Amino acid sequence: MLIVNGTVHPIDAPDIPNGFVDVREGKIWRVGFMEQCPSDWEGEVLDANQGHILPGFIDAHCHLGMFGDSLGFEGDDGNESTDPCTPHLRAIDAINPLDRCFQEARAAGVTTVMTGPGSANPISGQFAALKTNGTWVDTMLRKAPAAMKLALGENPKCVYNERHETPVTRMATAAILRENLAKAAEYRDKLRDEEEDSPDYDAKLEALLPVLDGTLPVHIHAHRADDIATGVRICKEFQLNYVIVHGTEGHLIADLLAQEKAAVITGPCLGDRSKPELANMTLENPAKLLRAGVKIAICTDHPEVPIQYLPLCAALGVRGGLTPEEALAAITLWPAELCGIADRVGSLTQGKDADLVITSGHPLDWLSRVTAVIMDGEKITE
Repeated sequence: MLIVNGTVHPIDAPDIPNGFVDVREGKIWRVGFMEQCPSDWEGEVLDANQGHILPGFIDAHCHLGMFGDSLGFEGDDGNESTDPCTPHLRAIDAINPLDRCFQEARAAGVTTVMTGPGSANPISGQFAALKTNGTWVDTMLRKAPAAMKLALGENPKCVYNERHETPVTRMATAAILRENLAKAAEYRDKLRDEEEDSPDYDAKLEALLPVLDGTLPVHIHAHRADDIATGVRICKEFQLNYVIVHGTEGHLIADLLAQEKAAVITGPCLGDRSKPELANMTLENPAKLLRAGVKIAICTDHPEVPIQYLPLCAALGVRGGLTPEEALAAITLWPAELCGIADRVGSLTQGKDADLVITSGHPLDWLSRVTAVIMDGEKITE
């Protein structure tokens, strides 16, 4: 496929005002100015009609397919709120790719998502990175597990307070994290000790082993500055690879987060301050974090904000101080990097998956329309 006559946004290179994208065997082959366009092309040609061509959008944190659209309890599979420690739960066993929100994601140009459990439990379970096109989750996966979800702050407190069980304080939430990480470390050491009998299999502790060795990052739900600090503290104690998710008060401690080399997946930014820990929510959060030297991405937290509004969330980031180029990177390349899938998606780089979006105007202009979505080199029709 040859896509021609559009402003090309490679993301990892300067924009090309009037360019083309050469797609071969489902991969990006090259990008360039129209003057360099192959003259002997014999395959399919897609005219962007002076629109914009860019990588498919990536939502770095959502719960797509975990909470059924227009359903109640029957479709609610995002929170196993019966046990505060559930690291062995896998998103792939709950995702429903036939949920119509996948279609809405594709139609809006969202081609890749990180989706998984909610924030009811201090240790919630395993996230997965997957494409939004397909009917069988196993064929849509790009990485699973891609992260272990941890949660701090109000959500675990509120869930277990209603049950009159622990944790009902921030202290108890942190203690549950430390206790289970320490148990997993002890379990790991026993497995390695050839002089001792192997311990009985423990699904929860097994799931935490890649967290301890740093190969599986933790994504920490935290809004308030003190909760963010607790998450960083625990990760330093156990030498974990981590990303802060939401980070609503990150702008209040941006310099400290930069010193810690923390990364923050910000959002959702659409909605009211519906609970106390959102009191300091501001559209300026992504820009203030980035200016301080913190790596960021922008998410919807679908269904908190419907996933089709990811580009609008990026546009609001511009309202808050990001440049348009930074905002686009925050929903393409930067989330790919934070989710460990930048070798496959996130930019129009040779060899990456040919996941592209074509828009009638600038992709952050609310009046623009998505005119075509290409995934793995094939045009998606809805």
